[in-house]
Amino acid sequence: MLMAHPVVLRNLVEQYVTLRALHAENGSAQARRRMADLAYTLCVSTGTSDVDTALVAARHRLPGARPADDSVLAG
Repeated sequence: MLMAHPVVLRNLVEQYVTLRALHAENGSAQARRRMADLAYTLCVSTGTSDVDTALVAARHRLPGARPADDSVLAG
């Protein structure tokens, strides 16, 4: 599987998280489309099938992530 560059992953994660924090899913059609595009790209980039799993996988691939740390999965 091809692996996205960490800079690309960080950018995708930051954009998605920002849009989600702004509740873009309830916003304009353009904002909803951008969120859907980001979710799809994150899933493809991480080899996952849902955006929440993609976010976890992307964060684990970023510099400074501890590979054995599964704390983001708890709670």
